[in-house]
Amino acid sequence: MSNFGYAGTQEPASGAGEYGALSFLVNQILATISTVTLVKIVAVTNNGGVSPVGFVDVQPLVNQVDGAGNATPHGVVYGLPYFRLQGGTNAIILDPQVGDIGMCGFASRDISSVKASKAQANPGSGRVFDMADGLYFGGMLNGTPTQYVQFSAIGINVVSPTKITLQAPLVEVDASSSFTVNSPSSRFSGAVIIQGLLSWLAGMTGSVVSGVASVITGAVQFVGTITSNGKRIDDTHSHNGVQPGSGNSGNVN
Repeated sequence: MSNFGYAGTQEPASGAGEYGALSFLVNQILATISTVTLVKIVAVTNNGGVSPVGFVDVQPLVNQVDGAGNATPHGVVYGLPYFRLQGGTNAIILDPQVGDIGMCGFASRDISSVKASKAQANPGSGRVFDMADGLYFGGMLNGTPTQYVQFSAIGINVVSPTKITLQAPLVEVDASSSFTVNSPSSRFSGAVIIQGLLSWLAGMTGSVVSGVASVITGAVQFVGTITSNGKRIDDTHSHNGVQPGSGNSGNVN
């Protein structure tokens, strides 16, 4: 709606002279150029797996409006490449999902040949600034996440309602003050080497393997009471019926 109450791009000054007529024509041409708009994902080729970057089908969310104010929705735009944060073979895999809202930018020339070959190529046709040559960047205007990496003033949080997996030949954690695991249980499937002080604040249990439940090699220092099968084995433990001499005492049941 113009300042004169007319709908559309034509105004009384549009036909008042050569400049007005030329301005009207320029505005009409500019109205056909697709730049950037908000879209909703209606289909996506990938589902979060390890794969090359895929494509999305999108529904533009801003309707077309004619000079009389009648709205006409855009049709679905198919096969648009979407953005992934990737350098070489290093990537963060976060594929779009149906229902996501994001931004589409539209290339100035036909990119279909480059999409097909993934190499330098001539434009696939003479079209310019067309929605068919869109690129999707998500996401915007979306809801509250339940799985996320959060950066804040107090640190970094990695949150998942299901599972977090670290997979590498070597995983190292460097903590200058402390490392804490808050879990009802922890499991190590292989050998465990402790090079510093080890403190037990509760009991220790183990599954019997080849008749041996737990093997500790090296010096072990205990502070407190130690029992085995109900018998104390610390420095206050004594055997009955042992006469002074150079002999060794036998086992006490």
